[in-house]
Amino acid sequence: MSIPRQQIRFARAHDGVRLAYAVSGSGEPVVIKAATWLSHIEQDWESPVWNHLLRELSVRSTFVRYDERGCGLSDWDVADLSFESWVRDLETVADAVGAERFALLGISQGAAVAIAYAVRHPERVSHLVLHGGYARGRLIRSNTDEQREEAEMMCRLAQLGWGKQDPSFRQFFTTQFIPGGTPEQHEWFNEMERLSTSPQNAARFMREFNVIDVTHLLREVECPTLILHSVNDVRVPFEEGRLLARGIEDAEFVSIDSGNHLLLEHERGWQRWIDAVRQFLPDTSVAPGPAAFASLSPRQQEILELIARARDNAQIAATLNVSEKTVRNQVSLIFEKLGVESRAQAVVLARDAGLGQS
Repeated sequence: MSIPRQQIRFARAHDGVRLAYAVSGSGEPVVIKAATWLSHIEQDWESPVWNHLLRELSVRSTFVRYDERGCGLSDWDVADLSFESWVRDLETVADAVGAERFALLGISQGAAVAIAYAVRHPERVSHLVLHGGYARGRLIRSNTDEQREEAEMMCRLAQLGWGKQDPSFRQFFTTQFIPGGTPEQHEWFNEMERLSTSPQNAARFMREFNVIDVTHLLREVECPTLILHSVNDVRVPFEEGRLLARGIEDAEFVSIDSGNHLLLEHERGWQRWIDAVRQFLPDTSVAPGPAAFASLSPRQQEILELIARARDNAQIAATLNVSEKTVRNQVSLIFEKLGVESRAQAVVLARDAGLGQS
């Protein structure tokens, strides 16, 4: 399967920083990937670490990704590398591509950025996919002085060794991201670390990652959410993925049998990952027409409106003063009439039809 051609453009962030973004594929759904560091949208296109993910998402959707400020083709010399600047950069790219409503992919620290954006702009995010993510940075989840010292040591290691031709310093980070990688993949990742950002920016990024905390936002996520995490992830503990799943209401959680933070094409966990994402993202090839919505009874329309507002069955029952069993039965009939199989699909269709907006 060949990868569609990507188009690279630039947008100006709120503070004038130039952000490089790439668009590949076409049609619906639109999927925007919240930026991560260690990226270079031009080099990643042919990489042995990223190309399988780029290929799959580009042939099945319009896929948008961008280089973090301080990385890749985006401006490196930037004053602001704060978490807030990352959220605002995602706003800039979403506006630049003209995406009114889209699915949002957050990998690693990009998951926290995606969560913050989804809470800030619930009307624009149809689906949220999070992989290897966390709500709490290292210093937030650390319990001992030793853990805190380790976090600072890694920042110093990046600052001292990142730009050297000798890859031994960077190999330490590579084996955290893809311990199961091939020699070719390790060599590519080592070099990409050097090409993607400066030693000073690498240390700045890591210190900001360490203090990320979006735990207070988890309960405010309204859109259908899929969370995936490698069981033996060395970079971000598996428990951090479980914390996301516990905090986001009705989130679907998929554990991946892997030790890699970034899943590689040759491992079995990749197929499980892409199958779960394909099933979760909306299939827009056949959409229900107006007759399907018109076939709903007034009560069913009321229930669908509340479903679109992310209410669960118990909340709907209390609002309408009916039993929870009645709601379950009506929800089943609604799914049948709309031709959907899950609540997540019903939410997307209802919101696309203008429900749940008030």
